[in-house]
Amino acid sequence: MIKRKFISVAKDVIDLEIKALKNLRKSINKSFNDAVVQISKCQSKVVLCGVGKSGLIASKIAATLASVGTPSFSISANEASHGDLGMLSKKDILILISNSGTTKELQNIIQYANRNKILLIGIVSIKNSILYKASDIKLLIPQMREAAGIVPTASTAAQLALGDALAISSMKYKKFGKLDFKKLHPEGSLGAKLKTVEDLMLTGKNVPFVNEKLNMKKALSILSKKKLGILIARNNKNKTTGVITDGQIRRVNEKKVEIKSLKVKDIMTKNPIGVSKDALAAKALSIMNLRKITSLCVFNDKNKHKTIGIVHIHHILQSNIS
Repeated sequence: MIKRKFISVAKDVIDLEIKALKNLRKSINKSFNDAVVQISKCQSKVVLCGVGKSGLIASKIAATLASVGTPSFSISANEASHGDLGMLSKKDILILISNSGTTKELQNIIQYANRNKILLIGIVSIKNSILYKASDIKLLIPQMREAAGIVPTASTAAQLALGDALAISSMKYKKFGKLDFKKLHPEGSLGAKLKTVEDLMLTGKNVPFVNEKLNMKKALSILSKKKLGILIARNNKNKTTGVITDGQIRRVNEKKVEIKSLKVKDIMTKNPIGVSKDALAAKALSIMNLRKITSLCVFNDKNKHKTIGIVHIHHILQSNIS
């Protein structure tokens, strides 16, 4: 009986927040576009601030904006009036978050922003409030009923969703892509997922290059020395013309052909499979699994016929990419 009661409470809270998000969705207007443009064009920092639970939301939005290429941080509304206003400069954008818009702690911050002509974006639920009236860009969140009638839940869910929408929209505006995202997330499982072929490939003297006219006796020596199970054949113009693998050599030997009397071009596989250096390593792994091969030639998109490196399946798996 008790368990059922709490399940009902949980569903009521979630329903309340879903309703809040639906109302928020309907309220998005031109002011949102204005905010996105200003945030995306900001040449300095985006500073967020809120009181109480809104302050926690401000910190999360700041972290999200920073993670997608917009330098951002949050400040405490309480500490702002005790020196932290010095963190703000005239080229910054200030985003203040308050459900009521009348919180006393925000008044000094609003006055400071207006006096120093710092662009102020207000996220607020009440039009007849100090924050709404003082904001250069007004993002009005519909008023909503909170869980248990008093606990900030629906309002903070809406604030958080609006912040996420601002971050992703500014990311799109600036064409901040996967490669940019990767630079800011080098570690952890997310960093692994975003590793590119260029991050893992072998280059320079580590690449088992051979001329296509080289005799196989010498080529076999290079194959053994490089220990990658593959040779990349090139012509005199350094254009990649084929590859030779351990498997091919075994098949030639099975035919009882005197392999050492042949040249590389006699047994190589022409037009080898390649991958762009900017491709995700996970994509390279998928190609290898599909083609049942263990290595890929790596090229620059500007010249797909010139190999600049080689990526082996072991390099990918050792980076915890699957």
